[in-house]
Amino acid sequence: MPYDSQNKVTYYAEASVQGIALPERFTFPFYYEPHPLAEIAAEELKHYLETQTDLDHNFGIIPGAEGLVIGKMFGVLVVQDAEGKLGYLSGFSGKLAGSNDHPGFVPPVFDMLEENSFFLKEQYILNSINDRVSEIESDENYKNLRQEFALLSAESEAEITALKAKLKSNKDERKKLREEERPLLSEKHFARLEAYLVRHSLNDRHQSRMLAAYWKQRLDEVQSQLSAYDLEIESLRKERAEKSAALQQQLFEQYVFLNKDKKEKSLHAIFSTTVFGKPPAAAGECATPKLLQYAFLNGYKPLAMAEFWWGAPPKSEVRSHGQFYPACTGKCKPILAHMLEGMALDDDPFLLNRGEGRELEIVYEDESFVVVNKPAELLSVPGIQVYDSVYARLKGMWGGIEPLIIHRLDMSTSGLLVVAKVKEVHEHIQKQFLKRSVTKRYTALLSKPIEGIEGEISLPLRGDLDNRPRQLVCFEFGKPAVTKWKVVEKDERMTRIHFWPLTGRTHQLRMHAAHELGLNAPIVGDDLYGTASDRLCLHAAFLKFIHPVTGKTVKFEVKESF
Repeated sequence: MPYDSQNKVTYYAEASVQGIALPERFTFPFYYEPHPLAEIAAEELKHYLETQTDLDHNFGIIPGAEGLVIGKMFGVLVVQDAEGKLGYLSGFSGKLAGSNDHPGFVPPVFDMLEENSFFLKEQYILNSINDRVSEIESDENYKNLRQEFALLSAESEAEITALKAKLKSNKDERKKLREEERPLLSEKHFARLEAYLVRHSLNDRHQSRMLAAYWKQRLDEVQSQLSAYDLEIESLRKERAEKSAALQQQLFEQYVFLNKDKKEKSLHAIFSTTVFGKPPAAAGECATPKLLQYAFLNGYKPLAMAEFWWGAPPKSEVRSHGQFYPACTGKCKPILAHMLEGMALDDDPFLLNRGEGRELEIVYEDESFVVVNKPAELLSVPGIQVYDSVYARLKGMWGGIEPLIIHRLDMSTSGLLVVAKVKEVHEHIQKQFLKRSVTKRYTALLSKPIEGIEGEISLPLRGDLDNRPRQLVCFEFGKPAVTKWKVVEKDERMTRIHFWPLTGRTHQLRMHAAHELGLNAPIVGDDLYGTASDRLCLHAAFLKFIHPVTGKTVKFEVKESF
């Protein structure tokens, strides 16, 4: 395909796009199947990445390659120029090979690394402040004073503690002596004893005050010498914080985004009305905003977009080499809401009721609770945009009586769900879930064969704040998540497996299946951590718990339909 280096656009060869209809509306960036034109562009870009020798960047694909392994999100934007010719733009998120700008890729919205930029000048000042702080903290006299202060503090604490113990012992002895001598001595002689004991008590207090004063004086002498250093360090850190905040604000104002009508909006203005209040780190550096910005600046009409991951996955996320992914929600959604304003977009699938027309099967019902077999894509409880749900349907069946949801299943997961009819039953069964005394077994179909027959996965999880509702593996802040598993059957393509979740974290089974530290085999149809298909092949097949009224163990099982 011919590449126009001056305008950074690659034009399609007529033969490669013959018979492919232009998209009627622009891609909905947060859930999409790539348009054929975007797929062609992505394949061309992938081929370049596989064969290029220009980029000094270790994607983690070539074993033994030098440098830090950093996978990267790339994007393509299908465009039409002013003459109606079809082409595409290429972009990447963040920096590539330590630089913001490379031939063949659109530039950043604002290049903070440009020579003599205010960012680099301010960064130099910040670095010089950091260097001065490090210089003070490395000063031998300062380190010796800190060590001396620490040793004196420990010594003073030990001496004062020892004296307190001795004085307490003295006090106990005086008390004992009073109790023993009171019945034996006359009033006159006991008064003399009491006066003697009081003098000893006063002497003990004097010793305590003298020791405390001695150590305070010694510590104050060292502390006064340390303070000169500490005050300078504190002043430098305050200056650094103020300059850093000012630099961040200046950066936010430099990132100015356009839409098709050339209406401008800064990063600060875009995020000021969101729950964040201010832009998150690296906002504006993702591929799609950079691609759209270049298109609007240069008179190209955007037709479709697609993003794919290239390289080894990050340790915390599930990312597969070469696979397409939607734009992130935390950083990109507010920006793209402005940039795509006034453009006709593909339907937002999150506004559609994907459970419509799917039957809710009643598996068991009595006066206490009902067990249903939830179909895939039906919500457990009403969502922000869609009311239809297990809750809504049961409420309709029960003539408006409030269904009490005890636990939930992901919208895309099918299977057994227990719903209480009365408050006492709800509390009783919910306590069983909280105590983890309920036995839950899921069946899943994994997208490839795995090694081993059975095992246990323990990977802590937390929400991805920049890309909800995705989850991350996080050993620092994640909540414990444990899953037992056992293979049912497998062939050369897939694995059927049973899961027993011992905890109930969001997307636990999906993450434990897909993550490289788990089974490294996404569940078939997982549109978040794998590849979308007709459905997510995950089914809550078995439940066992204590009936809240009869006290007997009840079991329910419904076989998966995949």
